Amino acid sequence: MTQITVLYSKIHRATVTDAQLHYEGSLTIDHHLMQQAGLVEYQQIDVYNITNGERFTTYAIVGEPHTGIIQVNGAAAHKARTGDLIIIASYANIPQEEGPLWKPKLVFVDRQNKPSADKPAMLPV
Repeated sequence: MTQITVLYSKIHRATVTDAQLHYEGSLTIDHHLMQQAGLVEYQQIDVYNITNGERFTTYAIVGEPHTGIIQVNGAAAHKARTGDLIIIASYANIPQEEGPLWKPKLVFVDRQNKPSADKPAMLPV
């Protein structure tokens, strides 16, 4: 059976709240946002920096819920700074025949990283 890799979930246009170079490498994410996106601690994630174009792979660690924390840690702190807008993406492998029906979990947030029911307008950074 052929498997394909699909977008599992994303947190769209999150604002980086802190960047700590001398910290265990990872991305700290508000636990509430992780739950909404179906992410678990230590899960591999890709981060796409809208502000500067950087892309990197790391893993998620749980942050305090409902705080809006999005903290870039370790060497990745060279790729994102406080205030940058990022997309946090996770992927899954599914049977190819399920592909046409697949729908990822999409979490849109405001500038304080609070979940928003509305898809944000694509405004300049």
